Amino acid sequence: MAFDIITDSCCNLTEEMIDRFGLHILPLTFMVDGEQYQSYLKGAKTDLKQFYTMMREGKVITTSLPNLTEAEAAMRRVLEAGRDILYIGFSSGLSGTFEAVDLLARALAPEYPERTICTVDTLAASGGEGLLVWHAVQLKERGCTLDEVGAWLEENKLHLAHWFTVDDLMFLFRGGRVSRTSAWAGTLLNIKPVMHMDDEGHLIPLEKVRGRRKSLNALVDHMAQTANAPVSEQMVFITHGDCIEDAEYVADLVRERFGVRDIVINYVDPVIGAHSGPGTLALFFLASER
Repeated sequence: MAFDIITDSCCNLTEEMIDRFGLHILPLTFMVDGEQYQSYLKGAKTDLKQFYTMMREGKVITTSLPNLTEAEAAMRRVLEAGRDILYIGFSSGLSGTFEAVDLLARALAPEYPERTICTVDTLAASGGEGLLVWHAVQLKERGCTLDEVGAWLEENKLHLAHWFTVDDLMFLFRGGRVSRTSAWAGTLLNIKPVMHMDDEGHLIPLEKVRGRRKSLNALVDHMAQTANAPVSEQMVFITHGDCIEDAEYVADLVRERFGVRDIVINYVDPVIGAHSGPGTLALFFLASER
């Protein structure tokens, strides 16, 4: 039976990929000094450089879940068109988004007994969630069924490696990820954290290095340690918080060290970027473990 893929704006896929794959995107919302915005509007280009400029200027930014009325309408349109749904959602370890949409799906299911709604908690974020969506699309285009694609996601989501670093620890402090003391000490000593997503979908600091360039190199070093072979044939995602030069630097390293040809670079969306800040740089690939 034909099915559509629904995901949310935290997948950080490019507008071109969203259109080409026929994806349905549930936009999360964020507030800047009390004014509400959606993190994705179909056909509208969000000026993410301006968003990060506002962060650098000290604007107060908060985030919230997707509008469930709009999410319900989107799901009903698919179901009423006679198509099943595969919902691939933002990590439940970082947001209530998956739980809210999963509950909505369960509520809708009895109204559409002839339809199937499959929900997958990716335990992933940003390009990690997006890369799982990308793999789901590849499987779908090869003729896999909804059940087969859902099973692949469940079997492989804990092999989707996320490696992050940030440039300013104060944004992690404001988001409750590090203590004030660690943030101040790290800033004074030019310490940069190297973080990853654990198996419960939480962002975890793993090591500390001194200097931005060393932190970028460390992301690629971790890829060398765990990436699934043949690495050169992998699709790799890189997302950034308005630091395209650093993203290109990491992409060049990945190409030089592993011969990877397929790399997608895109911004970290506002809902995630509000907590990680400008200068966030993240690398995503399939690995033996997260």
